Amino acid sequence: MLQSGSKLKLQGMICSKFQYVFLLILIFSTTVASSKSFIFKKEKVSTKDTITYISPFHDDNERCFICHGQKKYEYTNENLGRQVKAIMYSERIINRNYFYRSNHKSFSCTDCHSEGYTEFPHPGDLRMEQNFNCIDCHGGDDRFAQFNFEAIEAEYQQSTHFKLEEEGFTCWKCHGPHDYRISIRNSEDLKETILYNNNICLDCHANFDKFQLLTEREEINILVRHDWLPNQATHFKNIRCLECHTEVNNNILVSHLINTKEKAVKGCNECHSQNSLLMSSLYKFESKEQRRDGFFNGIIMNESYVIGANRNQYLNNISFVIFILIVGIIAIHIIFRVIRKRQT
Repeated sequence: MLQSGSKLKLQGMICSKFQYVFLLILIFSTTVASSKSFIFKKEKVSTKDTITYISPFHDDNERCFICHGQKKYEYTNENLGRQVKAIMYSERIINRNYFYRSNHKSFSCTDCHSEGYTEFPHPGDLRMEQNFNCIDCHGGDDRFAQFNFEAIEAEYQQSTHFKLEEEGFTCWKCHGPHDYRISIRNSEDLKETILYNNNICLDCHANFDKFQLLTEREEINILVRHDWLPNQATHFKNIRCLECHTEVNNNILVSHLINTKEKAVKGCNECHSQNSLLMSSLYKFESKEQRRDGFFNGIIMNESYVIGANRNQYLNNISFVIFILIVGIIAIHIIFRVIRKRQT
């Protein structure tokens, strides 16, 4: 009886030791996870001042902005011999601030528009002049070779948008020449970039007045069309439409091959996995040196945590060790119970 009691005491001591070891492992893993918590905090960066930019053609451009930079304008009607006030057609109004923040801020208006526009009233035949496309200026120029505009043009010609050119679709529908600015390559606020890029898409796809100019289709409701998508608001706020609706191309800055809706990405694992396509699209321009610390696709964590895409190798290993230890403890516990049962 005494010997049996000693064995029970020994078993209790062994189990107690295993409990202490298990507790220490849990504390250690919690400490490691806590030490990594800084990864989820976004570093604050200073923003550059663009308001102070002064165009070398500021005075020349003001000849245009004096009318096209506001809703109301005045001109002298020589036939009547008096000043006339009129309302500027909304699509002819150019916001000065947007223009001087855009990619073309250093341009003169007459770099793209005919010199004939310096006359007022403008000659009527100028309304029929053909507008430039992006490739007209950016193609075949060594200064822009790194951006592969020829490859962009080739992709665009395969996209669903190109099929609408006869209906009036052009590069300008997305890249407004008076306000478009590159944001994804040099943005210090990725959320702002996502909002800016998505608004380009929504400017037609959520604005039926513009949408109906390009198609005879009925008005679409973006939210209803994406009702299959879980956590809609979270997705719309954290990724661009481009991530799901374009083909990934590592040779150009941003893919221009807009797919049909049938080819849109709908599989969760396309993004929520170790081989997340977000690394080839949205996070392509982020520094690969930042915040690796054992996390797969760690650069994503500068902005957010993506389930499945941001597993941590260290925590994976710790979890595996904990799992093996738990299985071992259970096995030892079972062995002791079997031995005890046989002795009784």
